[in-house]
Amino acid sequence: METQESTPLSSLLDNNISDYELERGKPMPSKNHAHLQTTLSFELYGRYRHSYSILSEISIRLLNDKATPDIAIFPKMEIDWNADEITLSEPPLTTIEILSPTQALDTLLEKSEDYFSIGVCSCWIVLPKLETILLMQANRQRTYFQRGDTLTDPTNGITLEVEEVFGN
Repeated sequence: METQESTPLSSLLDNNISDYELERGKPMPSKNHAHLQTTLSFELYGRYRHSYSILSEISIRLLNDKATPDIAIFPKMEIDWNADEITLSEPPLTTIEILSPTQALDTLLEKSEDYFSIGVCSCWIVLPKLETILLMQANRQRTYFQRGDTLTDPTNGITLEVEEVFGN
C-alpha cells in the first residue's frame, strides 16, 4: 500500500507541490485545518495533559516508512530537554488526521491502516466540511460524531464535545 510519505519525488515535482508538501509528504494545511488542529490540541491538552502526552506534527516510524499525523496521543512521557527525538519508534495510542481541502479521504483511510499495523489503537479522521469526526478502531469499528455529540474513544477513555471542536 503506497502512502503519501512514500510517493516518489519526481511525481510530486510534476504536480507543482509546495516545499511544505515535499518536506512533510502531506498536503498543505488551510486556515480551517490549522484552526481545528489548534482547537483539538488545546482541548486535549487542557483535559488530558496529566494522563497523556499530546504531540502535534511528530513523525512516527511505520513498518517501512514514517508518517506525521496532525496530532498524536501517547501514554504520558517525560520530556528530556537535553535528548530530543525527530522520529518516534513507539506508536501512539491514537492518531488524529484532519482532512485538508486538496486531500482525498482514501489517503487518510489508507494511512489509518498503516497506523493500525504498528499498534495504534484508534485513529480519528476530522472531516471539516461535514463538521464530523470519524473514530476508527483497530478492530474495524467505525463511529461518526457530529455537533451535539460527545465523542468517546473506548480505546483510551478520552471524551470530547464535538461542539467544542467545531464551535467558533
